[in-house]
Amino acid sequence: MKSTPLAKWSDRQIEEIVGGLLQIGVSLSAFVVLVGGGIYLARHAFAVADYRRFQGEPLDFRTVKGVLQAVRELRGKGIIQLGLLLLIATPVARVAFSIWGFAEERDRMYMAFTVIVLSILLYSLLGSSH
Repeated sequence: MKSTPLAKWSDRQIEEIVGGLLQIGVSLSAFVVLVGGGIYLARHAFAVADYRRFQGEPLDFRTVKGVLQAVRELRGKGIIQLGLLLLIATPVARVAFSIWGFAEERDRMYMAFTVIVLSILLYSLLGSSH
């Protein structure tokens, strides 16, 4: 099956795809956070919060591997963290789709700019912690 080049698509169609991608990403993220919040509240509804001492996130929630392990264990905080990761991934996916769209249109200049933007995004998310 041969794919139809995007060059035959209108800018409006590409904008609709990008808009749909963003809507799906945000909606999915909100749903996952809501599920995680429900699980967390069901298990910790009557826990007393101690605001006198700051408690950062545990180490297992600071890596994708740790978040996925918490999700497998059906821990509410882990599911909430997954929803937040999905929310962060949504604009990254939008930029990646834009690279593909510009490549299909053979628009090398915008493709190059978008690759630079994606590189900066990925570096800020993955490479700047060292």
